[in-house]
Amino acid sequence: MIWAAVILEGLGLGFLLYLICAIGIRNGAVGMVHLYSEAVQKRVVELGLTTREKIRQRGKIFRSICIPGYFIYVLTCVYGINGARGFSDGFWQSFAILSIMNLIDRILIDDYWVGHTRAWDIPGTEDLKPYITTEDKKKKWIMGTLGMAVVSALLSAIMCLILK
Repeated sequence: MIWAAVILEGLGLGFLLYLICAIGIRNGAVGMVHLYSEAVQKRVVELGLTTREKIRQRGKIFRSICIPGYFIYVLTCVYGINGARGFSDGFWQSFAILSIMNLIDRILIDDYWVGHTRAWDIPGTEDLKPYITTEDKKKKWIMGTLGMAVVSALLSAIMCLILK
C-alpha cells in the first residue's frame, strides 16, 4: 500500500515541477533561459530579449523555490504522511519520490516538451538547438540519479537526528 502512495507522491512532485516550468515560460521561454546553455543565454542577451542580471535573478528565484520546496514536499510526504521512521524507510521513500520526479523531468519535460514542441523555442536561437544536447542529457541522467540518492540519504540522516 505504501508503494502506491509513494508513486502518487512522486507523480505529484513531477507535476509541481511541470507547473513551475509552465509558469516560468508563460510569457515565452526567455523566462526560463537560466536553464539553457551559456551559448543560448549569451544569444538571448545579445538579441536584447533579456539581461544577464535578469537571467541570474530568475535562476536564483527558481532555485530558492524549487530546492527547498522539493525538500519540504518529500519530507512532508515521507515522514508526515507516510509515517516513515528510521533511515532505511526514509531513504527508499525519498529516493523513489525524487526518482519519479527525475524521470518526469528527463523524459516528459526535457525530451518531449523541450525537445519536441515549440513551447521552449526562443526566436533567434534556433541554430543552437537542440537546447539540451546529448552530453547535457548524459550529465543530467547521471547527476540526477546520483544526486537523488545523495539528497535522499542526507534528508533521511537529518530526519533520523531530529526524530531521536
